[in-house]
Amino acid sequence: MYMNLDKAAVLQDARLFNANQPSPRKCIQILTKILVLFTRGVKLNRQEATNTFFAITKLYQSPNQSLRKLLYLVIKELSPFADDVIILTSSLTKDMTGSETAFRAPAIRTLCKITDPSMIQAIERYLKQAVVDKSQPIASAVLASAYHLMRVCPDVIRRWSNEIQEAVTGHRNMVQYHALGLLYQIRRNDRLAVQKLIQKSLQSPRRSSYANCLMIRIVARQIEEEGVQDNRNLLDFLESMMRDKSEIVIYEAARAIISLSGLTSKELTPAVNVLQLFCCSHKSSLRYAAAKTLNTIATRHPAVVATCNVDLETMISDSNRSIATLAITTLLKHICSFMADITDEFKVVVLESIRMLAAKYPRKYSVLLNFLSGRLRDTAGYEFKKAVVSAMESIITENPNAKNLGLLQLCEFIEDCEHERLTQRILYLLGREGPFLKRPRQFIRFIYNRILLESAAVKCTATTALARFGAHCEDLLPSVLVLLERVMHDDDDEVRDRAAFYHNVLSSKDRSLIQTYILQDELRINVAAMERALKDYLQATPAEQEKPFDLASMPIEEPPAAAAATALGDSATAGLFDNSKEAQKGASFPMLSFLLPLTSTVHVEVCDILIITRKPALRKRRSNHEQP
Repeated sequence: MYMNLDKAAVLQDARLFNANQPSPRKCIQILTKILVLFTRGVKLNRQEATNTFFAITKLYQSPNQSLRKLLYLVIKELSPFADDVIILTSSLTKDMTGSETAFRAPAIRTLCKITDPSMIQAIERYLKQAVVDKSQPIASAVLASAYHLMRVCPDVIRRWSNEIQEAVTGHRNMVQYHALGLLYQIRRNDRLAVQKLIQKSLQSPRRSSYANCLMIRIVARQIEEEGVQDNRNLLDFLESMMRDKSEIVIYEAARAIISLSGLTSKELTPAVNVLQLFCCSHKSSLRYAAAKTLNTIATRHPAVVATCNVDLETMISDSNRSIATLAITTLLKHICSFMADITDEFKVVVLESIRMLAAKYPRKYSVLLNFLSGRLRDTAGYEFKKAVVSAMESIITENPNAKNLGLLQLCEFIEDCEHERLTQRILYLLGREGPFLKRPRQFIRFIYNRILLESAAVKCTATTALARFGAHCEDLLPSVLVLLERVMHDDDDEVRDRAAFYHNVLSSKDRSLIQTYILQDELRINVAAMERALKDYLQATPAEQEKPFDLASMPIEEPPAAAAATALGDSATAGLFDNSKEAQKGASFPMLSFLLPLTSTVHVEVCDILIITRKPALRKRRSNHEQP
């Protein structure tokens, strides 16, 4: 009914209000539609609002309570746009002072909303009487309206101090809460008056949990402004509130203590202990509140939060993803405090755990990436930073939503990176993932800076990454060609050759050439075999060198995934072993050829050494086996 509302249609339906005996049920539906339009941000011009307002006033004589209450709400929403709303003042005043309790509270709210500040004094007497009214809804209505009147006529509200103070000392929960807040608003600019308010409130206990929470915030603000040393009694009050029966009061007191600056770990311990109990609560709201509050001090006081580590680790697997995120964030902040004190070997173990967390909770990529990027700024060796980059690369590759944030963080890292290999690795990742993001242009600056400032090896990698952007993004191609022309004047021969080659291929706009020489990633030529073939070619006779060197004849390595799939069925390796224990041990060697290329570029030589050391023993054993 309310999904596809049209303003014109709703205003057309509002003509029903002009009927002699309109149906209350239909009028309620139309008024609800008008409120829905306002909540969706639909604006009425002054003529539309005025016509609707005068049509609504004809419903004022209806005895239906639901219709009348809805009528007050619509009048409040129309009052800023309609003309002559003030004509309802007398009717609303009559409702405010009438005997119908159900109409008095909404009439007070509406009257305070539409009345001009200069006319407040005319109804001030009725409002002051309503503050001390026996009905809680009526007293709360006038106190809540007084909050808004404080902005336009604060002097009028200050004259109600005695009535408001009487409401504070009452026993009605919501009235006490609203009265205390209003009294603080009146006195907040007078430091002495605030101190008197606090001292008087501390001497008289409050029944309202909401009033207690508000008083805790007032006290915490006072301590923050004047310091802890001069307000030890106020700090004792906050600690006493952590023993209240209400959970919201206990949490508010603990949160207030933790938010105070200048407290020692000993002074924070009681609040942390309370939050630790909340971490084990069966209520998800309490667990969330505890995790969020602990997260705020995890960096400032990691030793205090350390007592909650076990509970936070349990919360990582919480069914509520928000709670799990806060638990992860808190633990990561705690990890930051001792990362500098452990060896790089254990740091790598921590990073592997973080990578696994990213795979388990893909929506928490921003938290984990921010933590990892912070570790890149730490003072550490190459292996540790390589592990950090590997973890970030894993998150970027597996999570499409993390690509933009992760690549930008890596770009910031290579601006001041002392490890050439890491810079090359990140540039390659930029060339592979960057062109497919929404704003690939933002990465061009970082890549071109590497061409201007880095060594020849990094320049070559950056040039290739730059060419990939031109190959994938047609709108960036002219800019990339201009940059490649500049790179063609570089001092290094290979950098110039690459720039000229890529410029020529991109200028041709031949997709087959671009795919083969710039975008092709599937070919994995065995570098060692190609090196031997090139040496043989250079040492060959002139007649043999007349034939061009054929790159297609070089052996191609299988991708790691394919090698892993066929490793155990490698007949060349399986033929070296029999069914003895040596065969079982040798069956694991192909797995080395799967793992080593990920971390070493000399895996062929390593595997050859392994096989050579095994062959003599195997042949001898086989020859003994073949003897009769």
